[in-house]
Amino acid sequence: MLASLFVVCKDQFGLSHDRRQWYIPLMENTHKNDGKDSLFQVNQIEEDFVFNERVAQVFDDMLDRSVPFYKEVILSIARIMKRLLHDGDTIVDLGCATGSTLMQLSSLLVKENFQYTGIDNSSAMLDKARLKAELFSKQKNLQFIHGDIIKMDQPNTSAFILNYTLQFIRPLHREKFLSHLYTNLRPGGICILSEKTISHHPGLNRSYIDIYHAFKKEKGYSELEIAKKREALENVLIPCSLEENRAMLQSAGFIEVEPFFQWFNFVSFLAIKPPY
Repeated sequence: MLASLFVVCKDQFGLSHDRRQWYIPLMENTHKNDGKDSLFQVNQIEEDFVFNERVAQVFDDMLDRSVPFYKEVILSIARIMKRLLHDGDTIVDLGCATGSTLMQLSSLLVKENFQYTGIDNSSAMLDKARLKAELFSKQKNLQFIHGDIIKMDQPNTSAFILNYTLQFIRPLHREKFLSHLYTNLRPGGICILSEKTISHHPGLNRSYIDIYHAFKKEKGYSELEIAKKREALENVLIPCSLEENRAMLQSAGFIEVEPFFQWFNFVSFLAIKPPY
């Protein structure tokens, strides 16, 4: 029955669409509902948010229900890479989690022969990522490495992806980290940065947060779950403003830095290293 989902087609941008990748979370969630995020249906939070085994088991559902227009952002990234990268280039996802981003990109960009590497410090996340790669026969051009992304060295990388990752790095370390990333990029390489942001206008910031919480309710989260997850993330996820993120990228050496997607307090940037 699943064979009917294994379809590859192309859109008007020339991107291949292997339908299997978009169904990965759905296929995982059909087993006794184990993949549904219900971690914060509790009255008391025992610990700060960590990317452990419990989170890994429900992460794909959490991503789908917590990050607005995530699939559209991935499609936009694929279009950018198709236009700016070259056949055989290397793409590195820092904080790759369960590998969904790389799996989807490798499905959308079949002819480009890109080489994909995912790096994460959570063994539980990487176990799921490697399982997906094996399930969809992606081991040839996709690898996952366990390690600290702050200490990573991936010289001559063509593209780095930081999708909702920088916000989990302590603010004092972010500029140094981005500078190290910039050094590891080849000339003309790109950095994709997606972040949850804040506004320094208090009224607007409050409105954006309320709109985001309404989005999460529409996705099935209760008031209790929203409040408890926010409590768990309070000292872990520390967002910056759109302007501060842009300034950090520019300080690292990127000259061309522009948002290519924004939904209220969620922003995705494209940053390009000069080709010389």
